[in-house]
Amino acid sequence: MKSDVMPLVLKMGGRLLQDDNALDALLKVCAILKQQYPLVLVHGGGDQVDQWLAKFGFNTEKLDGQRISPPEQMPVIAGALSGAVNAHMVARAALADLAPVGLTLAAGNSCRFDLTPNLGAVGVAKPQDATLLKALLAQGFTPVFSSIGHGQQGQLLNVNADLAAAAICQLIQGQLVLLTDVPGILDANGQLITELTSAQAAELVQQGVIKGGMKVKLDAALDTATVLQRSITVAGWQQPDDLLKLMHQQAVGTRIIS
Repeated sequence: MKSDVMPLVLKMGGRLLQDDNALDALLKVCAILKQQYPLVLVHGGGDQVDQWLAKFGFNTEKLDGQRISPPEQMPVIAGALSGAVNAHMVARAALADLAPVGLTLAAGNSCRFDLTPNLGAVGVAKPQDATLLKALLAQGFTPVFSSIGHGQQGQLLNVNADLAAAAICQLIQGQLVLLTDVPGILDANGQLITELTSAQAAELVQQGVIKGGMKVKLDAALDTATVLQRSITVAGWQQPDDLLKLMHQQAVGTRIIS
């Protein structure tokens, strides 16, 4: 990994992961981006988890945009995210010649995890050891992280994928792009906000304009912007060529600054 080039961390989720045509189009753009930046992919898979839980007779509950994950559901959640979704992501990324490597957040002690007991078996990822990640990037591989970690007793933990991507980005001092089903963060009229400060964000949260999953995404972006002292991007995946603007330091989606 070149020391003078900041790695690019892309978080993928939402409907993108259920649309192979859209996913393949985005991964082709990733192959172009990888010519300039070491690339890391982090994915969620909430819709797939919902489907798996339903098949096993479990109900899905959320609190403030995050999934409540009782310990008895974790084998199913981990099976969906680190098994089915991660394997599928690796397979599609391989078709785009990205040399993908599927990983959990705990691989190589990349992250440690703080428990959030009010959500069940849920952890907040914190950056810990970049050795494995830097070694993979230096060899031209594309790490593909599922949002699964583990606790101090080895118990499986579900991790919000936006917060996971933030931790991985902070770990390698990278650039973070959180991809979403909408063009970016929207105002009360549904219009794209091209730039957002922490003060403006707090006001929109207070007004109820930003809530649920988008608030979690915003929190992840603001935290990373503060830690790394650089802007973070929240953008839609529907127009993947727009991401090529990043190669020319042009804005795409919503630019979040601390």
